[in-house]
Amino acid sequence: MDEFRVIASPAEFDEAVRRLAGGEGPVAVDAERASGFRYSQRAYLIQLFRRGAGTFLIDPPEIPDFSELQAVLRPEEWVLHAASQDLACLREVGLDPERIFDTELAARLLGMPRVGLASVVEELLGIRLAKEHSASDWSTRPLPQSWLQYAALDVELLVDVRDRLVERLDETDKAELARQEFEAVLHREAKPPAAEPWRRLSGIHGMRGQRNLAVARELWLARDARAAELDIAPGRMVPDAAILAVAKALPQSRRALADLREFTGRASRTELDRWWAAVERGLATTDLPAVRVPSDAPPPPRAWAMRNPEADARLRLAKQAVAEIADRLEMPVENVLTPDHLRRVAWWPPAEATADAIAAALAHLGARPWQVEATSQRIAEAFVDAAQSLEDAVHGAS
Repeated sequence: MDEFRVIASPAEFDEAVRRLAGGEGPVAVDAERASGFRYSQRAYLIQLFRRGAGTFLIDPPEIPDFSELQAVLRPEEWVLHAASQDLACLREVGLDPERIFDTELAARLLGMPRVGLASVVEELLGIRLAKEHSASDWSTRPLPQSWLQYAALDVELLVDVRDRLVERLDETDKAELARQEFEAVLHREAKPPAAEPWRRLSGIHGMRGQRNLAVARELWLARDARAAELDIAPGRMVPDAAILAVAKALPQSRRALADLREFTGRASRTELDRWWAAVERGLATTDLPAVRVPSDAPPPPRAWAMRNPEADARLRLAKQAVAEIADRLEMPVENVLTPDHLRRVAWWPPAEATADAIAAALAHLGARPWQVEATSQRIAEAFVDAAQSLEDAVHGAS
C-alpha cells in the first residue's frame, strides 16, 4: 500500500497545482469533515485525483489561498459522490466547479439498488472498499496513515466509476436527464438560516407548553454559543434529549438541575452554572415562543382526508401515477419528482388541471424539464380521475 503525505505547506500546494494542471480528463474531488466532533462544517481534508497527475491530499487549514487551484480546475468536470454534501465546504475555501458529475446521483437515476460509494465501486469495478473511517474525527492531527489510505481510495477510483456510469446512462437514454440533475445540484441555492434554529431540537415537536419551550430555547442558545466558541459539536456537550428533559422538568433551582438524572452529557455538570443561567432566563422571560409555527407547506398528508378530501384524492392517485413512471424508468420515486412538489401541486392545484398548467406549476416549484415532461400529463389525468371519483361518490351516496 502506498504511503500518503498530507500537503500542508504553500510550496507543496504549488507543486500539486502544477501537476494537476498537467493531468488530463475529469478531476475526482472529495472532502472530509469532522461532523459530530466539531461545530463547524469546514473541510479538514480535501482529496483530488486526476489521470496523469496522481492523488493529492490537502490540509485546508494550512493552505491560505486556493485561488490558483480554482483557476486550474474550474473549467474541468469535477467528479464527486453525493456532491451536495461536499460543495458547501469546498466553496468555503474557494473551490467552486463549473460542472459536475455526481456518481451517487447517477447511480440513483440508473436504479442501482445500493448507491453508497463502496457499493457502487463494488458493483461497477468489482473492488471492495472498506468504510471504517467514514465517521472519524478528521480534525485529528496528525492523520493516521490508514485514514489517509482510505481517503485516497475515495477519489482514486472515482473517475473509473464515472466512466462506467456514463456508459450506462447512454445505454438507458438517461444522459440528458442526468445532466439536468447535476446542474440542479450545482446551482441549488443554500437554504436561508432558520428563524428559530432551536426548533430543530430532536423531539421538540412533542412539547406543548410555552414555558417549557422557552427553557428549551434558552438552553439551546447557550449550548450553541458555547459550542461555536470551542468548535465542538453541540451534541457532544449536552445531547438534545438532555435539553428536552430539563425543559420538561422545569427545575426551580440549580440543585434541582444538578439532581436531574436525565440531564446528561460531558459538559452537563462541568458547566452547570451556564446551563442554570439559561434555565433561569427561560423561567423568567415574558417572550414566550409560539407552540405552533406558521408554515407555507401543506399539512402532513395523514390529515388530508379530514381537512381536504379533494386534495387527498388528488395526491393518492397522483402518487400512484408517479410510482408507475418510476417503475418504467427504473429509478426511485423521489428522483422522478420531489415529493414536496407533488404535495404542493395536489394541495394547491392550478385553476384548471391541464397538463400545461401542471407543468407550469411544477416548473415554478423547481422541477427539472425532464421531470415535468415525464410527469405532468399523468398528474393531470390523476387529478381529473380524482375529481370524477369524488363526484361519483357524491352521486352514489344520494
